[in-house]
Amino acid sequence: MNEELGMGRTNLALAAADVEMLDQLRAIAADWTAQRSERQRRRHLDRADFERLASAGFLRTGIPVDQGGLWAGTQQSVRLYADLIYTIARGDPSVALVASMHPAVLVSWMASSAAPEPHAQAWAEQRDWCFQTARDGSWWGTVTSEPGSGGDIMKTRAVAEPDGASGFRLSGDKHFGSGSGITDYMITTAKPAGHPTPTMFFMNMRGAVWDGSGGIKLTAEWDGHGMSATQSHGFRFDEFPAQAIAWPGAAQASGAAAAQLGGAMFTAVIAAIVDEAIATARAKIGPKKDEMRPYEQVEWTRLVNQAWTIAQVREGALAAVERGSGGVAAVARGKTVVAEHAESCLTLLSRVVGGGSFSRGAPYGQWAQDVRALGFLRPPWGLAYDQLFAQSWAD
Repeated sequence: MNEELGMGRTNLALAAADVEMLDQLRAIAADWTAQRSERQRRRHLDRADFERLASAGFLRTGIPVDQGGLWAGTQQSVRLYADLIYTIARGDPSVALVASMHPAVLVSWMASSAAPEPHAQAWAEQRDWCFQTARDGSWWGTVTSEPGSGGDIMKTRAVAEPDGASGFRLSGDKHFGSGSGITDYMITTAKPAGHPTPTMFFMNMRGAVWDGSGGIKLTAEWDGHGMSATQSHGFRFDEFPAQAIAWPGAAQASGAAAAQLGGAMFTAVIAAIVDEAIATARAKIGPKKDEMRPYEQVEWTRLVNQAWTIAQVREGALAAVERGSGGVAAVARGKTVVAEHAESCLTLLSRVVGGGSFSRGAPYGQWAQDVRALGFLRPPWGLAYDQLFAQSWAD
């Protein structure tokens, strides 16, 4: 279905980068597809899945090419990374979404190779340390969202108190920490004590207990609605140890890279679900397509048209990033358009498949919930349309 809808460039995009890794990821996704029924009932992540991805070389997405990784710059790498996530998502979209956080977080360090004085040396040392953690097998993630912020991480109410030469103690409520319990390091934002402007911090989550005794308490366990098994828990931090980003301006300097890469990978997850859902339905109803009622024929045609549109929108957004012109707006618009079309597409698919699509034994209902999640991923609907409205006049 992928090539039929016009997204057949995956092999070409990945051939020069790492054919062996792609082959391994495809084999992993095939194994997970065979376990679909069991996986869709999960409300948790399995560390063994991430160990398989790490063994295939996926953690290299968080390391620049000049240090043995895959990142060669936004224009050169966005399609590669989106296609890697697309491949994983065909097997398990929850795992793919959490995996995408690893390069999306480390792009702040990958996209800015040098910092201005007086941050240059500290930044170089921190970059090297971050990349070494990925080489050593560590996964990175994010727990930046806060209740009541509307998805705007600059509206953080968390506070970081200095603790020694370079350390801080962070306090505040956070939620949507996708990959909690899997990720070894998580970034977040907070306001340093006495400063009105938030900055980025990262926390070592390895071995952290969530009962409040060590400065972190689980306040809202992920309930499995939407993207079912991402462990996007909510936490309360109380003087939890944190490290500040060595160059406070790095997040702003890498903002375009982060927006384009993150949006492209999130969109790839949803595109993969749509393609997998249609391929599954095609195998189920294809042998009796001549018996379809006129209404079912129309709805089938509409959903295939929408899936084709999703593929073209995704291709257009990736191409804009690769051209180096208008990529931020294209990815933002593309993510929103794909979110809307994907939800409609899965609704139409349920009408064609019939009542069986609402059975827990069928995959379509969970897929319908999964694709809805895209509209709530960074940026969520309200913030996304604020930005798109402003961009419509800037155009």
